[in-house]
Amino acid sequence: MSKDQIYNESMAKIADFSFDAQVADVFTDMIERSVPGYRSIITMIETLTQHYAQPGSTLYDLGCSLGAATLSMARGLKAENCRIIAVDNSAAMVERCRTAVGRKHTCASVRVVEGDILTTEISNASVVVLNFTLQFIPPKERAPLLQRICDGMRPGGVLILSEKVVFEDDHLNGLLFDIHHDFKRAHGYSDLEISQKRSALENVLVPETIPSHRDRLLSAGFTSVDVWFQCFNFMSMLAVK
Repeated sequence: MSKDQIYNESMAKIADFSFDAQVADVFTDMIERSVPGYRSIITMIETLTQHYAQPGSTLYDLGCSLGAATLSMARGLKAENCRIIAVDNSAAMVERCRTAVGRKHTCASVRVVEGDILTTEISNASVVVLNFTLQFIPPKERAPLLQRICDGMRPGGVLILSEKVVFEDDHLNGLLFDIHHDFKRAHGYSDLEISQKRSALENVLVPETIPSHRDRLLSAGFTSVDVWFQCFNFMSMLAVK
């Protein structure tokens, strides 16, 4: 695992963050040092897949990056005659995801696709994962995407939605913002790295409140929606059709 040092030197101009080859090379280190609770979410995706995957259905990892959630789904998949489709629009991520899936020799049928999740057909789905993906989708495209997911899902299927969030209470929002930066410092990031990456993400990652996510999921047709995991300003929700 290569160490993330992308923002460790001062930059005259900071480009918008993108999931390019440079990020793909250090992504595992980057996300584990940046997202509190990430490993716990990945681990529990295995358990949730075991619980919700239905025989003869399709499972989707939308925005699969290097395939951590994909492989967790594969480990948890006990239902028969299922397949997993992992989708990402980054060629660098897809290349490495395919390598990771091939290296694990999973018994599950896994197909890794380079494509746009906004145009990916969702059908016969029992488990869908959006693991820190929706926050990178333009806000106006989020409701249509969730509607398509719900429409393509079997009754009793589940969407696992993990996101960075903001809070309506200014004091709480500021506190958790500061705590998140303390978390990153504790994991070896300098103030310069934190500041420069924040600037790179400013126009790319647009977080929302938990009520906004819940209301949108209910409007899409999910019947049971709530947070099952939260650590600081990062959370994961279950939405059951």
